[in-house]
Amino acid sequence: MADRLTRAVERPRKETDRPRREVVTSPRTMAARHPRYPVTREIDEQTRLGEVYMGSLIRTQFRLALFVCTVLGCVVGGLPVLFLLVPELREARLLGIPLPWVVLAGLIYPAFVIGAWLYVRQAERNERHFAELVDRAR
Repeated sequence: MADRLTRAVERPRKETDRPRREVVTSPRTMAARHPRYPVTREIDEQTRLGEVYMGSLIRTQFRLALFVCTVLGCVVGGLPVLFLLVPELREARLLGIPLPWVVLAGLIYPAFVIGAWLYVRQAERNERHFAELVDRAR
């Protein structure tokens, strides 16, 4: 043993010589690990974190609903104001029917259908983004 130590001291060290590595392991390698809850479980069990995730989705969907209702409300509420402020539109006729009647009775419903279609499309997009967020957090 003493011979080996003296030879190691006497031998010049090369750059390619690397110290020998030793693996140190813990005697507790078989110990139970703390379970990591997926976000979906947090949401299902209604924990504080799950409430934060669901609250963000609900706020996003609520803002979208308010925006769509505001736009449609302004259009529907703005048309009578427009007809009141512009008398030429009140007197105009389309196929013998007064223009305000045509617009309020016929053209408003397609606007509602288009608004509803856009709302559903954006709401589904919000839900897809939420699902991607939950999947990333797993």
